[in-house]
Amino acid sequence: SEPLAWPPVSAQAASLLEEAADLLVLHRDFAAAVEKCEAGCDSLGTGSSSSPESSAEVKCSLCVVAIQALAEMNRWREVLSWVLQYYQIPEHLPPKVLELCILLYSKVGEPQVMLEVGSSWLRDQSNKSLPEYGSLLELYLLHVLLPLGRFEGAEELVRGCDVFDSEQQLAFLGTICESRCQWTQREEMHSAAEEQQAAATETVLGALSQKLLTMLTTLRRALRSMSSHFYLLPYKKMLLATFLLYLVVVRLDPASPTSLPFIYKLVQLFRQAWAAVFSPIHRPPIQD
Repeated sequence: SEPLAWPPVSAQAASLLEEAADLLVLHRDFAAAVEKCEAGCDSLGTGSSSSPESSAEVKCSLCVVAIQALAEMNRWREVLSWVLQYYQIPEHLPPKVLELCILLYSKVGEPQVMLEVGSSWLRDQSNKSLPEYGSLLELYLLHVLLPLGRFEGAEELVRGCDVFDSEQQLAFLGTICESRCQWTQREEMHSAAEEQQAAATETVLGALSQKLLTMLTTLRRALRSMSSHFYLLPYKKMLLATFLLYLVVVRLDPASPTSLPFIYKLVQLFRQAWAAVFSPIHRPPIQD
């Protein structure tokens, strides 16, 4: 039998898909592969409901290749926005594309990116009739809801799912309960570690505070001792010497004979003050 002839647009997109796959797998040229995928998706247009089945398959394959190429270039943050620009809303994402996105963002530790997208897709009535719905719901539970601690939402989703029988629901509810227990244990261990660290920090700060208080007490005693020592200094003579120095330097001429008695008296006062400050026991100055 002869192969079915695709429409010209689909044939062009299929050709671009083949080139993108070769660039991805054989040549490892990831940027060029993304460009080919963009050109192929642009030729098919946006949306999914109005596209023929063959065009929808080609478009999904183009997105799969683009996701792999972006991940290889460590541009995984762009994956969801790149895909949604060709499908407009999350409900129109093909199951394979949604699966890759969930696995990718779970692997890089960012499952919250797919929280709203996955929820919107799973709530859509048209998607519930797809054969991949059950496996995608399980994937969403294990890789998005449970790692984020959304246990109540997970239980509600499982109980409201019609594709699971009672045994499957009980199995999923048991998995959710086990995950909740593990989450609680991790939280308790984390809280205990934080309390232990806080206690250790408080102990260190207490020791530092005690040392600082001891240093301040010692410094206060030293200052008090110095102040009591300086109280014994002959302040009047020091003030008089300073005043005479002002007179000699500012008001008098040192070269003048009339300034000699002032200078002589100033020298005597400074000698007495020096002896009072630096002698071990303050004795009254010896009069000449």
